[in-house]
Amino acid sequence: MEPDTIVLVHGFWVTPRSWEHWITHYEAKGYTVIAPGYPGFEVEVEALRENPQIIVDVTVPALIEKIEGILRELDRPPIIMGHSAGGAFTQILLDHGFGAAGVAMNSAPTEGVKVVPFSQVKSTFPVLKSPANRHKAVGLTAEQWHYAFTNTFTEEESAALYERYHIPANGGILWGSVLANFQPGPQETWVDYKNDDRAPLLFVSGSEDHIMPPAIQQSNLKHYKSNTVTEIREYEGYAHLLPAQKGWEQIADDVLAWAVEHAR
Repeated sequence: MEPDTIVLVHGFWVTPRSWEHWITHYEAKGYTVIAPGYPGFEVEVEALRENPQIIVDVTVPALIEKIEGILRELDRPPIIMGHSAGGAFTQILLDHGFGAAGVAMNSAPTEGVKVVPFSQVKSTFPVLKSPANRHKAVGLTAEQWHYAFTNTFTEEESAALYERYHIPANGGILWGSVLANFQPGPQETWVDYKNDDRAPLLFVSGSEDHIMPPAIQQSNLKHYKSNTVTEIREYEGYAHLLPAQKGWEQIADDVLAWAVEHAR
């Protein structure tokens, strides 16, 4: 029985609004589409900008718990797709036994992935330049957004998307993902790379992504040693904000076809 539901997990510096076109695209194909916000993110982008304390209060266990609660209510396992940090959360959800298939787009690394390309350092520097940011919500300027998210877009397109989607990000979670590889024991972004019981997983990589470049996706893929399907596809010319870049419809159709074909 094919999955009838698609769950879309957003990343940092954005909200579920960033999936708006994918939601209507998949709903038009007859799917039920759920795009959960992190705890407290049930409000609009503008409200989160005005009250960033909501963002500061989010923890990885709480947001995983929230999404797992939604998944438990479904009649059958959905296709789970995540972008950026949502890609890492998708990997965690699959590892926890959820989903019929998973797609991680321009995914943040899970624990143990130590590749750190220069463009990622530059993209995340606004947060990681100061340990004090571990207790703050840290936004990007329009210029920083253009470098990190929309480097293949025109300045006009980038500015419009910045205005529509951008919110500050949780500095504590970003710092935690960096420190995870230096602290003993499993941290918040740990997954069991040898879990043979998890659903099939597809990594999607934009060749021009600055914040989560192809090297990170390749390294993340190589960490998996399970007997479950784990594949990667790279799309030439795509930046980090791949779900909003011209031609996204083809990628949306490609990853859905892959997920349906491999769904368990």
